[in-house]
Amino acid sequence: MAKSKATAFFCKECGYESAKWNGQCPSCKAWNTFVEAPVIKEEKAAGRISLDGAGRVKFAAPKKLEEIDASAEERIPTGFSELDNVLGGGIVPASLVLVGGDPGIGKSTLLLQACANIAASGRKVLYVSGEESLKQIKLRADRIGKIGGDMLFLSENNLDMIAAALQNEMPALAVIDSIQTVYRDEVSGAPGSISQVRESTSVLLQVAKGLGIAVFIVGHVTKDGQVAGPRMLEHMVDAVLYFEGDKSTAYRIVRSVKNRFGRTDEIGVFEMREEGLREVANPSEYMLSGGADDATGSVVTCSLEGSRPMLLEIQALVCRSGFGQPRRTASGADYNRVNLLIAVLEKRENFKLSECDAYVNIAGGMKISEPSLDLGIVMALASSYLDLHIDSKTLIFGEVGLSGEVRPVRMAQQRVAEAVKMGFETVILPEANLKGLDKNPEIRLVGVSNIAQAMRYIQK
Repeated sequence: MAKSKATAFFCKECGYESAKWNGQCPSCKAWNTFVEAPVIKEEKAAGRISLDGAGRVKFAAPKKLEEIDASAEERIPTGFSELDNVLGGGIVPASLVLVGGDPGIGKSTLLLQACANIAASGRKVLYVSGEESLKQIKLRADRIGKIGGDMLFLSENNLDMIAAALQNEMPALAVIDSIQTVYRDEVSGAPGSISQVRESTSVLLQVAKGLGIAVFIVGHVTKDGQVAGPRMLEHMVDAVLYFEGDKSTAYRIVRSVKNRFGRTDEIGVFEMREEGLREVANPSEYMLSGGADDATGSVVTCSLEGSRPMLLEIQALVCRSGFGQPRRTASGADYNRVNLLIAVLEKRENFKLSECDAYVNIAGGMKISEPSLDLGIVMALASSYLDLHIDSKTLIFGEVGLSGEVRPVRMAQQRVAEAVKMGFETVILPEANLKGLDKNPEIRLVGVSNIAQAMRYIQK
């Protein structure tokens, strides 16, 4: 079978292939995403088909739905309940999972700890590193504690050698760190190029499905926070996890943005320590710890990450501006959304915020874009502007519209249940959400239909 080398243009967003460069991708309509990369085309003989010993044509036999075995396979626990929750209950055998995150955020540490837990449970694990030598891996492993069980390490970049090791060892789990360092001799281009990443992922996908091995691949991210390489990489894998967090804070979050075996947008919270990562079983308690009880501009709200409610503290500071143009700063919240809510307060409640600087911060370094935080942000700004204290045992959530109305949010029952668990006494929420809530004598529910009603409550 002859092979000819050529170049083509690929869209970094969707993987669309073109013989020439295009300003706009015809497939995903993205602009300036085409890059040139070498490709290998196999020249097959015309009319060649596969025959069995009896001279009949070989083909894959389709099956009826009732003939397909849909029995659930036993998932592999990682030893971290937070990570198992993000994966949908554990690692699915024969799956391919992509893990992305900023450099130094803790991706390799998390996977190494999970591998150690799985090896300690009696399963074979193979950890392949294309970035570190075996000595460097050992130094990092010694830092997180003793690793026992049937765990093997390999320092290799050649994809064919990695595939041979997987076939020879047949581990239950394999980790490839990272996909941008792996290459194949038959493919032109340096490791990390679009053609190499695409081919390497395709081969690993075939190995995972063919041998029944769960494979985790680590991916580098760009400055925009996306996994480097072709966007089709995320379409090829079964699950995509992002490891997020600020290096200046101790917490880390694992977030699923794609999962064929569970819910998306689930999160797991971890704390980075000197000996490695430790899971945080109660994120609400962790995020609220250290808050001031009598400070103005402080409001506790509830965000929903996947199916998990999480309590957060919103801090706002409104002060007289010393310049002609007032400053607006949003840390952890959407900047444009904060500006919109400030405009609503000016128009509907006659606040003179155009003369003031306004700063909004979500304590703990969390980045949340859910609209249910709107009412909490509005009340925090009002509390700071009016210099009014809001009871620390009051939880506030709801979406705010441009006319100042408070709109309902999803899964209000779960948010109220989280407030009860954390010892809150009052919840201010959209009035439309009150109809479907179960009555609970342990907490007072206050329904509001607009921000004026919420303002009157905090001014009592």
